[in-house]
Amino acid sequence: MNNIYLDHAATTPLHPQAVEKMTAVMKEIYGNPSSIHALGRQARHLLDDARAKIARTIHANVNELVFTSGGTEADNLAIIGTAIANRSNGKHIITSSIEHHAVLHACHFLEREGYEVTYVQPGENGLIHVKDIEKTLRDDTILVSIMYANNEVGTIQPIKEIGSLLEGHQAYFHTDAVQAYGTEEIDVNDLQVDLLSASAHKINGPKGVGFLYIKNGTRIDSLFYGGEQELKRRPGTENLVSIAGFAEVASITSRMLEEKRKAYKHLKDQFLQTLDDEKVDFTINGSTEESIPHLLNISFPGTDVESLLVNLDLAGIAASSGSACTAGSVEPSHVLTAMFGDGSERTRNSIRFSFGLGNTKEEAKEAAKRTAEIVRRLTI
Repeated sequence: MNNIYLDHAATTPLHPQAVEKMTAVMKEIYGNPSSIHALGRQARHLLDDARAKIARTIHANVNELVFTSGGTEADNLAIIGTAIANRSNGKHIITSSIEHHAVLHACHFLEREGYEVTYVQPGENGLIHVKDIEKTLRDDTILVSIMYANNEVGTIQPIKEIGSLLEGHQAYFHTDAVQAYGTEEIDVNDLQVDLLSASAHKINGPKGVGFLYIKNGTRIDSLFYGGEQELKRRPGTENLVSIAGFAEVASITSRMLEEKRKAYKHLKDQFLQTLDDEKVDFTINGSTEESIPHLLNISFPGTDVESLLVNLDLAGIAASSGSACTAGSVEPSHVLTAMFGDGSERTRNSIRFSFGLGNTKEEAKEAAKRTAEIVRRLTI
């Protein structure tokens, strides 16, 4: 029995060209980018080139990109760094109840520090409505943080409309685009965002590296202290090997964006069609129209998530119950709880399947058949 990996929303396999690039850098470029000698300048050239390549993928200026250790650090820097730097203008922050924990826990920290946070609730399709943000917007609001696409149900949020709403307001606008970067066309200028987070390991790059886009003129404090690396925003010697791998896969992804979107959508459609053919009772969680192409969250009535995950694993299918950061827990998803309420059966019987590099139409069909068999067995 072949194993089928359908948990690309948690992490992705390294692209072969990223592996090749990183291996070459490990062998050939070992200087510190901050050193002024020839080997240091060689490393600096690689770093600058990587920054420029990745900046182009979101239509940002090269001096607006700060490398981080991943999406979590980027979210923390955006939220806590901005809140601290602008506290003289107010202490009110707006976010949503379905954000990644990197955002929610950063906001919880700020609440303990005397900030006030408003958590906007989604509709049952996982969509945050602009009018609800408008209702909570105040003169002392200094930051609005709404994710680009939800990492559990895939719903794409109205980021451009929120950006337009905030035009002329003092509040900075941050979006966690970790799950959207690599499948959605992103133009930070068109979206009118001030801060945007992304991570390499979601797009077939290495783990442990990401970036935060910081629009020129944005007031933000560093969270760490040390040297003056990363535009004086994030001290510490840069992870050059991983950054090089990130740039390689970011360039590939940018060139093949539409091709990837179509391929992943076909896989998702095949999976759903097979479940229909197998006459399994299921409901899709999240928006079916406004959704990233590679992610699918499904409720199977009459089952429970723990049994589903165990049986899927035994059947050779890697899937999850939600975000990877809570994958070891059987606690109800905070996203599904916000969408459907504490007592909803969907918070206890939903599985996230996500498609990506290496998956085939045959795998999607076979995975759906195995899933159907499991669901039928568990609901007898």
